Amino acid sequence: MSSEKIKVLLIEDSPGDARLIKEVLKETVEVLFELEWIERLSPGIERLSRKCFDVVLLDLSLPDSHGLNTLEKVYALEPKTPIIVLTGLDDELTAVEAVRKGAQDYLVKEEVSKSLLVRSIRYSIERHILKEELRSMSLVDELTGLHNRRGFLNLAEQQLQVARRKMAKMFLIFVDVDYMKTINDTRGHLIGDIALIETAEVLKKTFRQSDIIARIGGDEFAIIAIDVQDNTNEDSIKVRLEEELEIFNRLNKLNFKLSLSTGVAVYNPKYFCTVEELLYSADKLMYESKKNKQKFLEVLNISTNAVD
Repeated sequence: MSSEKIKVLLIEDSPGDARLIKEVLKETVEVLFELEWIERLSPGIERLSRKCFDVVLLDLSLPDSHGLNTLEKVYALEPKTPIIVLTGLDDELTAVEAVRKGAQDYLVKEEVSKSLLVRSIRYSIERHILKEELRSMSLVDELTGLHNRRGFLNLAEQQLQVARRKMAKMFLIFVDVDYMKTINDTRGHLIGDIALIETAEVLKKTFRQSDIIARIGGDEFAIIAIDVQDNTNEDSIKVRLEEELEIFNRLNKLNFKLSLSTGVAVYNPKYFCTVEELLYSADKLMYESKKNKQKFLEVLNISTNAVD
């Protein structure tokens, strides 16, 4: 017998259909199925939020939910778990729409055999893994390994919705690498790429694993800081970043110092705003910081020349 083990969540209100599915999966010798059966959607969703399953077998007609809306609710909660619709409704149009809305397969109960069900479960899991891998590739910056702009906007929107529900504060930090053009022009693009990679490392050391860090442009980075403490503010975030940057510059062997300009936008749950608006606000604040830094350097240079 294979050691492969597949955890299945069955959301089905018919005891007879549930018993048949249990028996079919129990008789399968090549795979060990671990099945949990729940009769209603609400407790099924709650269970899915607490435990990881390899696949969900979902009936569309439940006491507390009917039709494709049932699928949409489960998919919205756990898009990373493959869903197989297992229903008594033999309707080709509904089947096509179910797949469009996220289902990996659509099986009609009367037509389901042991081989068909097992094959559908295994194929659905493999297709879903491939889909997630391709999706992940499209959301990751190849150079730094951080999220790219598309990945950042998707995740930031999710976190903004959570912050709205919890009435929680959230920060969006915009970071720009100073003098990037000079680095590329004088030291070459290879060193420029290393500077971007090191910037990503500094950001990962500054922020927590739960925060969302992304490279959203050539030399531009953005971070969503979530679940922040009450005593956290814009200045404390900048100080923490400067401390990590100072440590890096003290130890690095690149023969130049990494410099970053930062803008921090605060999300106030009392006022509606979008991710794009937060990003624009943080970008504007970052630009002001960069201008002030440039003015300071110009004044410093004038003062030095005057002494000379």
